[in-house]
Amino acid sequence: MFLLVMCLICTLFGIYAIQGVTASEHTSKYVIVQGFAMLLGIGAFIVFTVIDPDLIADKWIYLSIFNVLIICGLLFFGHDDGTGNRAWYRFFGIGLQPTEIVKVIFIVLIAKQMATYKEQRTLNKFPSVLKLGIHWALYFGLITVIPNDLGSALIFLAIFMVMLICAGIAWYWMAAAAAVVAAMTPLFWNFFLGDYQKKRILAPYIPDVVDPTGQGITWQTNLCKEALASGRWTGVGFGEGSFSQSSYNARHTDCIFASIGEELGMVAGIIIIVLLSIIIIRCCIIGVRSGSPFGMLICFGVATALAFQTFINIGMCIGITPVIGITLPFFSYGGSSIVAMYAAVGL
Repeated sequence: MFLLVMCLICTLFGIYAIQGVTASEHTSKYVIVQGFAMLLGIGAFIVFTVIDPDLIADKWIYLSIFNVLIICGLLFFGHDDGTGNRAWYRFFGIGLQPTEIVKVIFIVLIAKQMATYKEQRTLNKFPSVLKLGIHWALYFGLITVIPNDLGSALIFLAIFMVMLICAGIAWYWMAAAAAVVAAMTPLFWNFFLGDYQKKRILAPYIPDVVDPTGQGITWQTNLCKEALASGRWTGVGFGEGSFSQSSYNARHTDCIFASIGEELGMVAGIIIIVLLSIIIIRCCIIGVRSGSPFGMLICFGVATALAFQTFINIGMCIGITPVIGITLPFFSYGGSSIVAMYAAVGL
């Protein structure tokens, strides 16, 4: 109940902020959609709280096929919504981002696989490590290539690495993985990433080289930083921000933190970080107390997803991480993200 209440506080705060940010459009559709998504999320929370995760994991063959098909379907039916990432399905004007659903299922399936190997004392055997690596690489490759969504793919990488460490993977496998990543990085950089993706990755670290005018790849980050700076401690006022009331289409999605910081100030930004940190820490505490490797790994997988998304999203707004289109959990506008986060925390 404590987790559910915390999630509701964050979501209601987010809906309040979205109402203010979209006030200039004189429409309540964003608030209605987000509110409906919250209700669906509560239902998902209850369902995944009641269902034993083992029952979900036992259907791993069907769920794995479902995950692959729903991602591959984007190749034919996906929409990019002007983002460059073919990452959404559209039904009667309503968007569905399948990677959000796949992420929750992935956490359960990879946790079960790791827990099984741990109980069999084969976690650090080469066949087990190879199977785990293939399991993760399948999702990372599909999400990177088909919807071209590097941001979501990196979430899967963060979840996988933290869960491996929590499962007790040997240090030499981590060292070997680091060596493989180092060796593969030039290949990935030169043959898989587009020029705009490379610029996005480099922009936070050498902005003057990547975008000397500040009007190109760093434009969004510059807008966010200006918005946060103008908000100071207490904000310019609800519905009064120049950035938050502009026509920029990410002000209530990826840039919601900057919009809140502009209108409600840094105090509100700190409250957001504290609220999300409480949820993340609580997930970890539940994991430690769960009494089973499977339960512990699910909890830390969910906590990692929340922590990584929070860090990257806020980092995008203050210019320390690349702009890769990751939402702020429970706050950003987006029904798929809201429902998936409630389901994950319900687990």
